[in-house]
Amino acid sequence: GKPFPSPAPFTASPLNMKYNPVIGLEIHVELATQSKMFCGCAASHFNVEPNTHTCPVCLGLPGALPVPNKKAVDWTIMLGLALDCQINPESKFDRKNYFYPDLPKGYQISQYDEPLCLEGELALKNGRVIRVRRVHLEEDTAKLIHEKDGSLIDFNRSGVPLVEVVTEPDFANIEEVDEFLKRLQLIIRYLGISRADMEKGSMRLEPNISVRKETETKLPDYKVEVKNINSFRFARKAVEYEIKRQTGLLEKGEKPEQETRGWNSDKNQTVLQRGKEEAQDYRYFPEPDIPPMVLDEILVRQLRDQIPELPNQKAQRFIKDYHLSLYQADLLANDKNIADYFEDCLTFKVKQSITPGIVANWLINKPVNIKSLTPE
Repeated sequence: GKPFPSPAPFTASPLNMKYNPVIGLEIHVELATQSKMFCGCAASHFNVEPNTHTCPVCLGLPGALPVPNKKAVDWTIMLGLALDCQINPESKFDRKNYFYPDLPKGYQISQYDEPLCLEGELALKNGRVIRVRRVHLEEDTAKLIHEKDGSLIDFNRSGVPLVEVVTEPDFANIEEVDEFLKRLQLIIRYLGISRADMEKGSMRLEPNISVRKETETKLPDYKVEVKNINSFRFARKAVEYEIKRQTGLLEKGEKPEQETRGWNSDKNQTVLQRGKEEAQDYRYFPEPDIPPMVLDEILVRQLRDQIPELPNQKAQRFIKDYHLSLYQADLLANDKNIADYFEDCLTFKVKQSITPGIVANWLINKPVNIKSLTPE
């Protein structure tokens, strides 16, 4: 594969100068396809009457056979290309076995050793490169609704296509985590493959956090995963809390456990959910009902041609073509509708004194409803 730049040394944590955090991310994003991943049911599930978008396939009934959603495969490849990944010429689906009430089959159809996309990267503003280990495709689970007297299950979400982005543990601090997540969300929205709306659960964040002494270079032999965080603010708080918690254990001579935790936003702390599983615990094996996928170069080239100008490229062009400042260009590029409207304004004949900078400042300083405006 292509060579990767070596990540910069981890900087000392501002929370404790004797220890450095080791942080990686897993990000799940629901794709905005019309139908589910392996059946023809409608994929919409937010504010929908429970258990109305279901069929034998997404309910996991015996004998039901899955058929992959080609649009979901294409969109996953496009995201991989946008993150500078290699596209696997041969890819397959696997069964990830575990038992939980929201998983009707007793396994999830996911990807293990042959994902669609491998070895990508995303550069941060400070010049550091965060390596992307893989981008793969799977199906979402059903949704548990917890009530005082018990829990209910809504299967409308079961089988919705879900893309997962997994990074290497390259983040040196919380600020880099925050920037990466926001840049990834923006890229996904530019591609048009998902709104990545965390309030609706279509983008869910799972940081993996360890702590090591600043003199150590090896990765720690444990990590703590915080599951299903639904906001950038909560992700920052969860990572900060775990760094403090784990540092406190190390300072007492105790080793943090390898475990999965959840975020309690009322108490502003992580809570133990279970011991963290390893790959062998899931007993992966190839999905027998879906043949392997062979992706030729023509398909990959066609999908690459569909990728629009991405946020960083747009901001750099605004600086070059319209002589905007980095601040102006970044703010405009952070909303594709605003950026498009900015260029629409410049296509109309205006007074010579009305420069691109003036238009940019007007859009930045005066929030506008783009749908209600036409350039004039």
